[in-house]
Amino acid sequence: MNTDQRSAATSGTAHRAAGRRLRDIGLKAAGVLVVLLALELCSRLGLLSRDWFPPVTEIYAELGRLALGRPLWVEIGHTLSGWVAGIALAALLAVPTGILLGSNSVAYRMSKVVIEFFRPVPSVALIPLAVLVFGIGLDMKVFLIVFVTFWPILLQTVYGVHDVDPLVEDTARSYGLPPGARLVRIVLPSAASHIATGLRIAATIALVLAVTSELVVGAPGLGQAIIVAQSAALIPRMYALIIVTGLVGWAINSAFQAVERRLLRWHPSQRQETAL
Repeated sequence: MNTDQRSAATSGTAHRAAGRRLRDIGLKAAGVLVVLLALELCSRLGLLSRDWFPPVTEIYAELGRLALGRPLWVEIGHTLSGWVAGIALAALLAVPTGILLGSNSVAYRMSKVVIEFFRPVPSVALIPLAVLVFGIGLDMKVFLIVFVTFWPILLQTVYGVHDVDPLVEDTARSYGLPPGARLVRIVLPSAASHIATGLRIAATIALVLAVTSELVVGAPGLGQAIIVAQSAALIPRMYALIIVTGLVGWAINSAFQAVERRLLRWHPSQRQETAL
């Protein structure tokens, strides 16, 4: 195959991939539109009571008004400030701890009971304690997010370290590679995909917890705005704020996936996903 043929084949593959992506986007958009149209008709025809579910067009009109106003973005900022601080602190604590536990079987066995005890504790059960100690401000949200998201990041890091090929480690050790170099060149690259998965899972959990804490205790943020709208019987605004919360969660998950694909495009897991 000459150069022109290879170039044509590459171009054809790229065009087919772009066509598949466009069809996929089109199908997803069509699915969303069908659901919205069905909900609109159900509300207009009285199948859903307009007292608690107004037409979708009214909800999105309210969403447009909110998007043009400063208060909505302030509330989003309140929610995301706790989310960012909590995720960052949880990652700073969990990743090094996970590397340590994953590299030392004795330490992992000693800590396993403690991990399995604290990991299933419901986050909502800690809200009274967090309010008692930190009040209802940012510190309360950060504490809850750190406590809950620490465990998935920790366990994914431990699994990633355990997943390192023993043959590769033995080869590096036999060539006299020091522990620090083995950590940087072998352990971290191998565990990177697991750590990224843990961060992505934790990011979604953190947003849910941030909004939940705002709903329960009235801390500033989207959750508080939803409760205020519901209490004032501003039902279209309440639904619009719920949609905003969903869009924020979708944007966070999409951003983590995009960063993961870009930074770990060399990793076998990403090549397998691309092939699929």
